[in-house]
Parts: sequence; C-alpha cells; structure tokens
Amino acid sequence: MSGSDEASAAAQRPSPPSPEADLVSGNGTQAVQAPSTTSLPPSIVIEVEDDRTSMLPEGIRHAFIDHLRYTIGKDDRHATPHDRFLALSLTARDRMTARWIRTQEAYRADDAKRVYYLSAEFLLGRALRNNLFNLGMLDQTETVLRQMGLALGDILEQERDAGLGNGGLGRLAACYLDSMATLSIPGYGYGIRYEFGIFDQVIRNGAQIERPEEWLRMGNPWEVPRPEYTQHVHFYGHTETVQNGDGQPRVRWVETTSVLGVPYDMPIAGFGSGNVNTLRLWGARASEEFDLSVFNAGDYERAVFDKNASESISKVLYPNDLLIVGKELRLKQQYFFVACSIADLLRRHLADAGVQQDRVALLARLRALPDKAAIQLNDTHPAIAIPELMRLLVDVYGLPWDEAWEITTACIAYTNHTLLPEALEHWSVELLGRLLPRHLQIIYEINHRFLRQVWTASPTDPGRMERMSLIQERPYKSVRMAYLATVGSHSVNGVAALHSQLLKQSLLPEFAQLYPERFTNITNGVTPRRWLMQCNPSLSRVISRRIGTSWQRDLEQLSKLAEFADDPSLHSEFFAIKLEHKRALSAYIRQHNHVSVDPTGLFDVQIKRLHEYKRQLLNVLHLIVLYQQIKAGANEKGSLPPIRRVALFGAKAAPGYTRAKLIIRLINAVADVVNRDRHVADALKVVFLANYRVSLAERMIPAADLSEQISTAGLEASGTGNMKLSMNGALTIGTLDGANIEIRERVGADNFFLFGLTADQVTARRPHYNPWDSYRQSPMLRSAIDLIRSGFFSYDDPARFHPLLDALLPPGTEAGIAGVTHAGQPLGDEFFVLADFDAYAACQARVAETWREPSRWARMAILNIAHVGHFSSDRSIREYADRIWRVRSVPV
Repeated sequence: MSGSDEASAAAQRPSPPSPEADLVSGNGTQAVQAPSTTSLPPSIVIEVEDDRTSMLPEGIRHAFIDHLRYTIGKDDRHATPHDRFLALSLTARDRMTARWIRTQEAYRADDAKRVYYLSAEFLLGRALRNNLFNLGMLDQTETVLRQMGLALGDILEQERDAGLGNGGLGRLAACYLDSMATLSIPGYGYGIRYEFGIFDQVIRNGAQIERPEEWLRMGNPWEVPRPEYTQHVHFYGHTETVQNGDGQPRVRWVETTSVLGVPYDMPIAGFGSGNVNTLRLWGARASEEFDLSVFNAGDYERAVFDKNASESISKVLYPNDLLIVGKELRLKQQYFFVACSIADLLRRHLADAGVQQDRVALLARLRALPDKAAIQLNDTHPAIAIPELMRLLVDVYGLPWDEAWEITTACIAYTNHTLLPEALEHWSVELLGRLLPRHLQIIYEINHRFLRQVWTASPTDPGRMERMSLIQERPYKSVRMAYLATVGSHSVNGVAALHSQLLKQSLLPEFAQLYPERFTNITNGVTPRRWLMQCNPSLSRVISRRIGTSWQRDLEQLSKLAEFADDPSLHSEFFAIKLEHKRALSAYIRQHNHVSVDPTGLFDVQIKRLHEYKRQLLNVLHLIVLYQQIKAGANEKGSLPPIRRVALFGAKAAPGYTRAKLIIRLINAVADVVNRDRHVADALKVVFLANYRVSLAERMIPAADLSEQISTAGLEASGTGNMKLSMNGALTIGTLDGANIEIRERVGADNFFLFGLTADQVTARRPHYNPWDSYRQSPMLRSAIDLIRSGFFSYDDPARFHPLLDALLPPGTEAGIAGVTHAGQPLGDEFFVLADFDAYAACQARVAETWREPSRWARMAILNIAHVGHFSSDRSIREYADRIWRVRSVPV
C-alpha cells in the first residue's frame, strides 16, 4: 500500500472501535451500553455474574469445576495436571476480565493520557500465582483446592515460563507493567509474541546446549487474540514523490511487500487496585496464506514460501545475527512491532475522539497527541518508532515536517540500558535502505536538520558534526540508533546514578552539552509482589507481624524493621525461614543435579546473564583457590576449619558467544572435580543450575545468603538481581557499579561487602594495564590459573580452557609490555578480572569471618531488608510518571 493509499484509507474507513471495545465485544464493534428491552430477570443476571466474578470459596470451586468440564471437556477422573492448570487459570482470568473491561472504560471516559511502553522483551515468567495474588484470591484458592484433594503448588508447576526476554531488560519491563497497574496508571505494553522465547538450556558434558523454548506448545490461557485490530506492515519497495491535491509534494512508499500483525492481549492485574492494564503482543502472519494458482500447479513449496518467510518475523527471540540474513530478520522484528504499535496507538487516540471523518478535527486531535500519549522506548530496539511516527504524521496525515517533529519528540522518551559499545545498535545504511527505504530518507532528513543545529552551536569545531552525526561513516555507513533515540526524544534517562553520570560523561557527552535538560536518572526497581511477597511468603508474614502491612503498598515502610535489627527472636525467625528455603532448593539440586549440598552452609549465589563483564570467571577462579586451600589445610593441625560454602550459578550465554559458553563449561568442570573429591566433603560444593529463568530465580533468591554483584565497575547499567536478593535478606559482595552504589548507600557501608577498583580507577589504569603484573604478584591467582592451564579440570583435552586464559594473559606479552588495542581496550584481561582478584579474595575472607557470627550476619541481613524499599518498581514508575510521562493515575 502506498503512502497516499494509507492516507485515503485513514480518511475513508469507518470510525474504528475504541480499544475498550476489544474487551467489551469480540466483533470489532462498539458494545451497546443501553439496557436490553428484553432484560433477563435480575436473579439470573446476578447468578451468571457470580459464576464469573465471585471471590468466595464456593464460587471459585464452582468456576474451577465448570471450566474443567465445559471449557476443557474433562471430568475430574480423566483430567491431567495441565488440564487443572488451564481450568484454574481461566477461573482467575474470568475475574480479571471483569476488572479489565471496567479499567478500559474508565480510561476512555476520562480521556486519560496513556503510557505506551515499547520493549522487544517482556520476561514475564509464570502468571498464575502472580494473578491469584494480585487479585487477592491466592489464599481462598489454595484452601478450595486442598478441600478437593489438590495441591496448588502442583498446579502452579504445570505452567511454563513465558520467556519473552533475555535477562534484566525484559524482566524490568514486566516489573514496570505490574507497577503501572498497581498504581492505576493507564499503561500499555507493546512487544512481540515470539513463538519461541529465550532458549531452553541443557548442560551436556558440562557444555551449554540450546533447545527451542516452546512456551506456546500447550496453549496460553492468558492471551486473548484481537484479529479485528490486525495491522498491515510494509517492507522493501521504493519511494516516489507526487503532488497531492493542494499542489504540495508528497512522498509515497510503493511496491512494498506486506505482513500482517495480529494482536494478542494479556491482562496485567494491579495489586490492591481495581486496575487491569494490557500487554499487547504482535504475532506475524502472511498477508496471503499462499498463492493458490501455484499451489494448484503442484509447487506447494513455492506456494507457501512467502507465508513462512512472513511468519518467521515473530518466530524466535533474538535470532543469531552473525550473518546478514539474521541481521535483516532482527531489523524486521523491530520495525514490525513498532509499526504495529504506533499504528495501534494512533488508532486508539483518534477513535476516542471520533474525528476520522472531519479533517480539521482530525488534525487538531493529532496535534494533541503529546497530551494523550507518552511513548517510552525501552533501549534502542524500538528506536525506529521515531521515523515511523514521522512517516505517518507527514506522509499519511499530511502534517508539515516541523509540526510533526514537535509532536514526535514531545511524545517519545528513551531509556538507555547499556554502556557497552557492542550493545549499542548500528544498522547498515545498505540494509536499512533496502528494507525500509522511506525511513532511511526520514533519518537522513532528521540528521541534516540536526547537524545544522550542531553547526550553529559549535561553528569553530567542524569535527563535532562527524562525531555527533546519526550516520557513522566508518568502517561502513550505518545509523547510530542510540543517537537517533537521543535526538528524537524529549527525555533520555539512565537506570542508576553512576550509569546516568557515565551516559553524560562517556557515551553521549556532546549530546548532554547540547540538550542538558533532556538527561535524567531514574534508578531501576523490582516489584515486591513477585520478588518478596510471593516468592517468600514466610518472610513477608514475619515482617507484617513486626511492622504491620502498610509496607505492601509502600515499600519504603520497610524501614520500620530496622528497629528490630538486634532482636534475637527475629534473628531466629530469619534463619529458620532461610533454612526452609535452602532445604527446598537443596532438594531441587538433588533432583536435577544429583548433588547433595548442606543446607546449613553459606549459599553463595551468582545468577545473571553470562557475560565477561559480569565476571563469573572471577568467582570461579576464587572457588579454585578455596578448593586448593581446603585440600592444603586438611592435614594442618590447629587451623580454623573453613566455613561450609555452596556456590550456586545460574546463567545463559548467547548462542554465538563462544567465550561465555566456555566459562559455563569451566564452572561445570570445576564443579565436577570439587563435588567428587571426598577430602573436601561438604566444605565446598559448586553447582551450576541449568536453564536459569524467572521461576528458578523465585526458588534461588529466597535461599541465597550471599549475593554476587561483581561486575567490572562502570559497565553494569544498574542490575536488578542485586535488589531482589537484598530484599530477601542476602548480603551483597560487590563493586561500586550500577545500582550497587545506591544499595550500599541505603543499607549502610557496614552491611555491604565492598571490593575492587572504581569506574574512575578502571579508566585511569586502562592505558597502561598489564595483567601479567597481577598474575606475578598474587600467588593464589597464579596457582589457580596454572591449575587450569595444566589440564587438571579437562584431562581429556588439557588445552580446552586455554582460550579463556589467553584472553586474560595474551601469549607474547609476558615481558611486561602494556598497552591498548586500536579500540582502546587493554591487550589482555579487558574486564580487569586479574586486577581485582586479590581484593575479591580478601573480601570473601571477610564474608567467611562474618558468617561465623550468626547474630552479626542476621543483623546485617535485616538492615538490608529494612533499607531496600527505595528499589521498588513502584517508586521507579512514580518517577517516570511525574518527571517524564506527566501522567496521572485513574483508579478503577
């Protein structure tokens, strides 16, 4: 469809129903609000309503049995555990749907400003327990099931994690949706309905093997398809300039291929509020099922080729982009969900005012878009929204460029999540011009006007134009998406104080000079509903007995718990709860890893995406040293026995990240040796828990005693695992990086195990850093590295782990030659693992010393819980709402 065709369609199509009609009626028409002239007797209406919405035990029981029989088609005798999961999920969904409808009606009636949160990832995890809890029906449901001879826990285990994300970025988006609904903020999530989410990880011979994650194989009871709001998305083709009706030039995008975006809605229930917001995920469908003439001619493969190619867009989360075909698919994914979402929010905005048939009223409504829509870009993946919104406003609706640009920048805000150069997206001009030719033209026009502004601001520095250009010229022409997101937004925020500072100082310094008012910080947060109240109900009950329940809606109220930090009875209860979770996790480890661990030992936990800057390698090097010390000290009389330590890892490495996958193999190799050594016994156990995901995190976090937050200072944007672990009473060992800094400030320096170089020290040392110096100066470190190099942990292939060691200590630099590569990185040990090793080992010794004093440990843990309230996602969302989105709550 050409640009003029789109404009014509926009002007001529009948007024589409509002988004609220999605929920009220299933046929794309506005539900009738007037009472029927043939109303049913009130008693019947009440009975039907009660079956669907009752929160009483008998109503829940009745609904569960009805769904099992009439929706699933099973009686109790033949029902499988998964059938029961579906029936219970639908019982909860019924109760959510009633609130869902009322919520959308309230937003429409209020003509409220809405938040549209665009994210390539939403790492939701399991939904059933969360929905039962937020609806306030968890306890009733558990009681009902127990009376029926069923265990809620067994039913909950039937749900597969919705793994629509890779790590912290997607989990943060899920927490933010939860908080928006809880705070009654009109919010919509927009993303992709990946058929296969983040891969399932299997460990075979110590190595990571990736398997497809088929989260939809057994269906998804939470989603509601909305085919009536399907969007057409265009690719390829070319542009042409024509004269419109008033003689003005207009660009048309013609001879495109199209794909359909079909929306699937998932309800997001708020806790303690009547609001249920919407997560809308887009699935790709071919615009035509297949070419019937080709099919009839017998060439089935060619007939369905276009269908399969179209639908591959939403097939897999983050396809491997090492090849050009993978890069093209990633760009298609990003534009696909952005184009669907921008078109959808414009449809909703215009339909709410009913102005499609009145050109003057339509333009007035478009100009009011910034007052009614806040579009948040969760990192650079949705940054193509900027030229897409410009394309629609200029090409389809005919607004002048300057007016369209004012609207676009007033609507859009950008959150940056990384300082790593390789994570900052660049799209080649060749690929972008071939796939989205009109968008490339718009980006060039944006750049042209922006560089004119740069020149005006700095006429004596011509090099500044090249440095700030949206188009990078070398080594190949590409579009800098972080620059585009910065120029096209009214707000740019980092996600922790240090990260936001480095964003202005290192990553975007000249943009911060040009637009100082745009840059701000909003530190990340996590939802306490899932990460404390649900995964650790025993601790939640103990907290409420001491300080009441007000903390459940205002996490800052946890500070009252500090009064009880020295209470011996609270210490006892705290350790009893920890032991309960550690025993449960020990049983899981025994079942899945076939390793017995001592639940009374220190559970030392590092759970996060596997990346070299997160320094799992630093952790495993220290474990090798501990192993050597335990072995050496076994025959020493009078020496202090080591504390019993259970080192737990959970991490996935990107399929194409060879070195990260080799670190996983090293961890498992060390675990295999340590756990089989009878001389070590329970003094040290090392366990890598496969397929780390949200539901596994919910098991591990309440059981953790020590939280490993040991990234190279200056490289972790924020981190949220650090917040979840601290919230559950784990003490942090960490660097001054990301949100660690703010956590330490809040909980107190005495209640945080700090080590390592600061970000400034890393920067200062980088030009002359020689890792061989650290190797030579540390006997412990040298011994661990030499043991790996000897093949002790890989007897079948002694050189297996040499690539890891060579990255730390490049061969040929032993003589002490320091320096950096052309990219500004050190010749070895890019992430300062060796430089920080001795400080890390000394800090771990302080951990062991403290662990030997239970009352001191308990006091520190309680103070961590008491002062972590600032890191609630509710606080983060309030800051976004007040400072960036300028939206108000609409309670239902």
